[in-house]
Amino acid sequence: MLKIAAVLLVLMILFGILGFVVNVAGAITKAAFFVCLIALGVSLVMKAVKRP
Repeated sequence: MLKIAAVLLVLMILFGILGFVVNVAGAITKAAFFVCLIALGVSLVMKAVKRP
């Protein structure tokens, strides 16, 4: 019984860490998407401004 409890505890910790990593990766992906979107907007504005 103690072994099952230990295995479940280890699995719970592992899944907790994995969930945290997935959440962090999702947040980083959203941030990178917005940075790319802003960069695209800035480059389009620069192209429009440089046209004579």
